[in-house]
Amino acid sequence: MEVGLVRLVRSRRTLVLALLVVVGLLTGTGTALAQPAPPPNPSDDDLQRSRQAVDARAGDVARLTATLAELDAKTDDLQAALAAQRETAEAALVDLQNARDAAAAAKRRAESARIETQAATVAIDQARARLDEIVSTTYLQGLDAGPLGLLTEATSPEDLLARAEYTDMVARTQLQAHEGLERARVDKANADSAARAALDEAKEAEDGAEAAKAVADDAVAAAQAAARAQAEQLAQVAAQRAGVQRQLDAAQSADAGLRTQRQRFDDWQRRMAEERASRERVERDAAAARVAVEGRATSLRGGAAVRRVIDRAMSQIGVQYVWGGGNGRGPSTGIPDAFGSPLNRVGFDCSGLMQYAYSGAGVSLPRVSRNQFHAGEKVPVSSVRPGDMIFYQNQGAPIHHVAMFIGDGKMVEAPYTGGNVRVVPMRTRGLLPHAARVL
Repeated sequence: MEVGLVRLVRSRRTLVLALLVVVGLLTGTGTALAQPAPPPNPSDDDLQRSRQAVDARAGDVARLTATLAELDAKTDDLQAALAAQRETAEAALVDLQNARDAAAAAKRRAESARIETQAATVAIDQARARLDEIVSTTYLQGLDAGPLGLLTEATSPEDLLARAEYTDMVARTQLQAHEGLERARVDKANADSAARAALDEAKEAEDGAEAAKAVADDAVAAAQAAARAQAEQLAQVAAQRAGVQRQLDAAQSADAGLRTQRQRFDDWQRRMAEERASRERVERDAAAARVAVEGRATSLRGGAAVRRVIDRAMSQIGVQYVWGGGNGRGPSTGIPDAFGSPLNRVGFDCSGLMQYAYSGAGVSLPRVSRNQFHAGEKVPVSSVRPGDMIFYQNQGAPIHHVAMFIGDGKMVEAPYTGGNVRVVPMRTRGLLPHAARVL
């Protein structure tokens, strides 16, 4: 009787340990959560078969969990690759707009030079007409305006003096007409030269704009193709993930203890998410209140400037991600839309959020994240301080993402399409070894 009791106790302990192994493999919480109740009065054979079944199911759970982790990592890689393509397209569109602005300015200068040339031509015509008028008048009146022509016909001293004054006036008038004609000719030559130079400059600027447009068109086309390819891959990954999740759900549902443990974990995860959301709302509202009270100060320095840019970024928690959205004034509509996003969406992308945050301290940043990397002082990421910008890139690819370090191992960012501005632990995957410090 005592031997049977000992065997029964040992059997119960064995079953409890087996169930704890499964719980630990599934949730990683070990004995921190409540233990499932063992089945009543199991025999040694029942315990052995139960242990074998639980061990087999625990192995399936571990394998499926690892597969899900791999698919999550693949999804992150695809999102990062698409972000890099979009950054390249946006940078090319910025170059195109700059080239078009230069071409428009050159055309305005060419038009101004053309107007000056027309004015110079009119001045020449007027000067030539004036000179012709003087010559015609002299000819029609039969006057000899030479040195002796009028003077030799004088009939009295008074007439001689009058004729001398008239001769001098005719000579001065002809000289002024000749000088005006020469000045007009010089002005026209200068205007012609300026017009030719302006036209050459405009042609060169237009060629530059055409080249920039070709680059931008290629970049946008590449980004569109990448978006389609990534969408297909993400759809495949999502289908695989759904299949694995169904298998995982089936494995968990096969055992009542595992199902209960999963429910407790889900409840805990939901509570954690609600608490995190609550904290973020409090932090967002507090930051927004400080920003509203302080107004727009642009002469802040040191810790006050750092607090200001962090507050401005934190005040936007929950605002949706919009590619190409945001600037120094706040959220805005994004780039119309090569990637299928509605035109009326308003929000931030990663670099737009940085522009808004730092403008509160009077810092003007470039639009694209890879250009923002070159703003300010480079510091090792191991020495990063609150208010520094940190950057991410895939191996062999350009920088595709920027976030702001806010201390305590956290950063604030506008993450990706479908996400919102958020505060998360600073990721290390793809993190560049240097940060940018502008304050």
